[in-house]
Amino acid sequence: MSIKINYLNKNISKSESNLVLFSNEKFNISAIKKHLSNLEFSYIYDLLKTSDLKKNMFVFEVNSKKKIILISIKKDLKEFDIENLGAEFFKRINYGKNSEYYINSDSLISKQENFLGHFLHGLKLKSYEFKKYKTKKETRIISITLIGTKNKPSTHNQLKFKALEEGTFYARDLVSEPGNILHPDEYAKRLSSLRKDGLKINIYDKKKLKKLGMNALLGVGMGSIRGSYLVTMEWNGAKKNSKPLAFVGKGVTFDTGGYSLKPARFMEDMTYDMAGSAAVVGLMKNLALRKAKINAVGVVGLVENMVSGVAQRPGDIVKSYSGKTIEVLNTDAEGRLVLADALTFTEEKFKPKFIIDLATLTGAIIVCLGSEYAGLFSNDDNLSKKIILAGKKVEEKLWRMPLHKNYDKLMNSKNADMQNINYVGGAGSTTAAQFLQRFILNKTPWAHLDIAGMAFSKYGGALNSGGATGFGVRLLNNLIEENYE
Repeated sequence: MSIKINYLNKNISKSESNLVLFSNEKFNISAIKKHLSNLEFSYIYDLLKTSDLKKNMFVFEVNSKKKIILISIKKDLKEFDIENLGAEFFKRINYGKNSEYYINSDSLISKQENFLGHFLHGLKLKSYEFKKYKTKKETRIISITLIGTKNKPSTHNQLKFKALEEGTFYARDLVSEPGNILHPDEYAKRLSSLRKDGLKINIYDKKKLKKLGMNALLGVGMGSIRGSYLVTMEWNGAKKNSKPLAFVGKGVTFDTGGYSLKPARFMEDMTYDMAGSAAVVGLMKNLALRKAKINAVGVVGLVENMVSGVAQRPGDIVKSYSGKTIEVLNTDAEGRLVLADALTFTEEKFKPKFIIDLATLTGAIIVCLGSEYAGLFSNDDNLSKKIILAGKKVEEKLWRMPLHKNYDKLMNSKNADMQNINYVGGAGSTTAAQFLQRFILNKTPWAHLDIAGMAFSKYGGALNSGGATGFGVRLLNNLIEENYE
């Protein structure tokens, strides 16, 4: 199934099938009488008198060929409310054989800026499916045509939403791929193809990483027959001397836990342990497609955490890119090892305005926040406030968690500069973030988003139908739009 959006700058005959109209929250339809035949108006008017008007929309079967869908617009809707309304509309039309709908933009009474742009954006996001490996292909196309002469999204806004959708869907596609397909070698290959979108791509393979001294990252991938990589994606849409915004993602394409082996139950979900990197990739694709007027860099560490005769052992000590040594007490605390090298490298090479990293880092954050909020850890109050506000605007919510020097003692090692877990217990997400903070060497404003509870949804959410969510792409895009362009 796919969605096709068409735009007509005119009205059409009232006899057209499947008409979508808008009313106020009380379902007062006198204002849209001109868009209906007298018979249709009387029919709908009579039904509404005996209906529960607390609903957002009604579907009226006028005859065997025509439906009229009436959507109420409540006062003071936020942008994400409108997108959720679009998603609800999609759920209503995603059944049966009807495939053509006409949305009358002239019936829209809301003064909310770009209402229909957000409405269609929510619809498109909800329509996403990952059925690449289904042998029986669904060929149904739902055609949605905007008619009328008012309230249409501008061409600029159409392109902006399209770029954001493509970036989000690309991130979802990456997370949805099985581990036997999207291993680090294939992932790096796919990222190289993003050059066609205007991104500058640099791929550091195992040989280059070893020369750079990225032994923390390389240690995680030692047990895999696949390569390990660090990939940088640069978008230069502003002045050359402008400091870039930096985004770093954990890309563990499959995580067995290594010798600290995970339980078999739910291990199949560990294909999404690269969701942080997918969010960074989707964001960078979106920025390139919409030609964002900023400089930005995305950095992802791509590894596969496997068990073999040459895999990293609990108790091993590695020297990170920063020069600091790490005692690896648990090979399943691997994401922080990947990010440790990636963070220091990003700070040193690009000297960014800030660094935001995203990772499905700890199960502990799910214990704390469930699947409603991602955890936010930061060394900068101003950056934190901006990220939280951006999350509220797109309903990708964040809750700020503590960092404090007293947690450092839980990560100190007798044998090296630090250890990768704390055996005292408790504060699992905070000590992981405290570990990462040690690799920000020059006081660059930094935020860590632990998205373990948000990257994948078995049951679906407001704007996704289950599976990969693409969490982070829209959040960070809004952060950039509102504060840095």
